[in-house]
Amino acid sequence: MKIGITCYPTYGGSGVVATELGIELAAAGHQVHFIAYSQPFRLRGREQDIAFHEVPVSNYPLFEYPPYDLALATRMAEVAAYYELDLLHVHYAIPHSISAYLARQMLLRQNRRLPFITTLHGTDITLVGLDHSYLPITRFGIDESDGVTAISNYLRDKTIQEFHPQQSIQVIPNFVNCDVYMPLDEAARAAGRARYAEPGEKILVHLSNFRPVKRTADVVRIFSRVAKELPARLLMIGDGPDRSASEWIAHRKGIQDRVHFLGKQSSVSEILPLADLLLMPSELESFGLAALEAMACRVPTIATHVGGVPELIEDGVNGRLFPVGDIEGMAAAAVELFRDPGRLQAMAEAARRTAQTRFCASKIIPLYERFYEEILSGSAVASLQ
Repeated sequence: MKIGITCYPTYGGSGVVATELGIELAAAGHQVHFIAYSQPFRLRGREQDIAFHEVPVSNYPLFEYPPYDLALATRMAEVAAYYELDLLHVHYAIPHSISAYLARQMLLRQNRRLPFITTLHGTDITLVGLDHSYLPITRFGIDESDGVTAISNYLRDKTIQEFHPQQSIQVIPNFVNCDVYMPLDEAARAAGRARYAEPGEKILVHLSNFRPVKRTADVVRIFSRVAKELPARLLMIGDGPDRSASEWIAHRKGIQDRVHFLGKQSSVSEILPLADLLLMPSELESFGLAALEAMACRVPTIATHVGGVPELIEDGVNGRLFPVGDIEGMAAAAVELFRDPGRLQAMAEAARRTAQTRFCASKIIPLYERFYEEILSGSAVASLQ
């Protein structure tokens, strides 16, 4: 198949999933065309059967806000026509599903059918879509899609509850390449840990876009309590609006020399296996991709019992779950696990097993391929009617 993919190319779950999906589809023999305002950060530019098409946006003085959605629709239609795409797969409803709808309508005038699939990722529904100024057009984009997927049962149910769409929604969960995100051998892990911690020190890690919903300040506060009980280091991977506040808290608590802010990293699969625990105290997660990537590396997660997280983490088995804001509880759980190496090891093994048996790319990518085929067969029937 020839597949066009549009996503937000910046540091965030939806862009990561879309990029990894494109990489896996190309590896499976499909031709993939990314269409976005910049190259997705996890693309190296050397992947076979993957092309990137930049969306130019006019800076004409009349436009106070450049019309990216219209420029995107035009570029989608151009790429689809020039490269004979079979379908578009857009990630994040606003504005991508609307741009795809416009591209589809433009191509109909040329007697070309371009079906598009919208994947809902979370904040496009739970935050943006519920803004009353966006709710009607978000619903319209969902209903006009030829197919819709959501990354968790929670998100599907939330979308149905809030938007009452006519279009059915299929759940296809996030995934991880279990041959890339995997534990390191003992020697490699020891060498990697030595870059950040002394022998005997525990390593906790956090991975996010540092937006308020991720509660990165809570991460530092949790670590501060852990660090009072035993020698430990914290790796903060990512960047965003709350990084400065998190750095300030680390300095205020006098632990700045034990908290490493690593910024955005393109190869988190090389850092996550070095950790003992991942902290994810989010206000809301529709799935929890960072936790899954850590789990595949045999690193269990201490997280909040919100959104789709319980579909991934079973409390006490492959991780721990707590109410939002329970800093004391999460810190105590980390200390308890560190003081019980046998339980921590069992939880780490269970985390890796969960990733392998339920969320490996080898299990999820075929679900997308079958969904594409269903949409294309339905589109072919519709065009004959």
